[in-house]
Amino acid sequence: MESKEATISSPSPSPSRSLSPDPTSRRWWSEDTVAIVTGANKGIGFAVAKRMAELGVRVILTARDKERGGKAVEALRAQGLHSVVFSCLDVSDPASIKSFTLWFQKTYAVLDILVNNAAVSFNDINENSVEHAEAVMKTNFYGPKLLTEALLPMFRRSTSSVGRILNVSSRLGSLNKLRNPSTKQLLESESLSEKDIEGVVSLFLEDVKSGRWKSQGWPEVWTDYSVSKLALNAYTRVLAKRYEGRGLSVNSFCPGFTQTSMTRCKGDHTADDAASVGARLALLPPKEIPTGKFFWWVSTSSSNVILSKL
Repeated sequence: MESKEATISSPSPSPSRSLSPDPTSRRWWSEDTVAIVTGANKGIGFAVAKRMAELGVRVILTARDKERGGKAVEALRAQGLHSVVFSCLDVSDPASIKSFTLWFQKTYAVLDILVNNAAVSFNDINENSVEHAEAVMKTNFYGPKLLTEALLPMFRRSTSSVGRILNVSSRLGSLNKLRNPSTKQLLESESLSEKDIEGVVSLFLEDVKSGRWKSQGWPEVWTDYSVSKLALNAYTRVLAKRYEGRGLSVNSFCPGFTQTSMTRCKGDHTADDAASVGARLALLPPKEIPTGKFFWWVSTSSSNVILSKL
């Protein structure tokens, strides 16, 4: 989700690229290619799962609610998309992640694409409460990180295939939203570590508990959500650096102000529109897919995206 008021100050220059309107023109995947999409019983996650299935990818649709997830898969199969299966997964629950990982390893063994889409916000568009900050961090940052780390050994990496992780993020988590110089400097550091990122998240939660969060330079719009995406973007960069040259691409994608339940169905475009772009980014040819980058969508008419450093 992306607020209309959000702006971005990207590293200069930020090249714009148009995505091919037909990703099948440079198809590298097969019916054996496996993708996991989290938080996919509705919204952008559901639309990404649908689009990937339409393109011939085998999709594991996950959701924390078994009934809703099952109905989502039934809806897709009713459209002739039989390559989609459901598995229950609550990314905010380490036990659920462990159970899902064991099931996936036993059932599929090899993973090609992971779309970390599951996320929560407890604010309306014009609200900014941090009452549920811990739950937001647990779902939006710690959950994707823990799931990713659990699945890393299962990614298929070869000379002809590149494993892909696409973290659905937001420009609200851009570094220019931070007004605390020391925190910003830490997150910009080339030596940034996962421990550093978790330290920033812990510091934010401490400021929330002490009631100092408004005066400590944290993002001013949807503060807890923004900090969670700030941490996810930083983790994207650290993980991409760790696996650079080792057959794994790790990127973040801001889908823009999208019509979903999180935005109370307000937005500039539909979840299907956003998913079309996200799926194309995840399915870029092996020789063209970058790593450690932040994509943000700027044009629905030509599917242009801005590609910038995290």
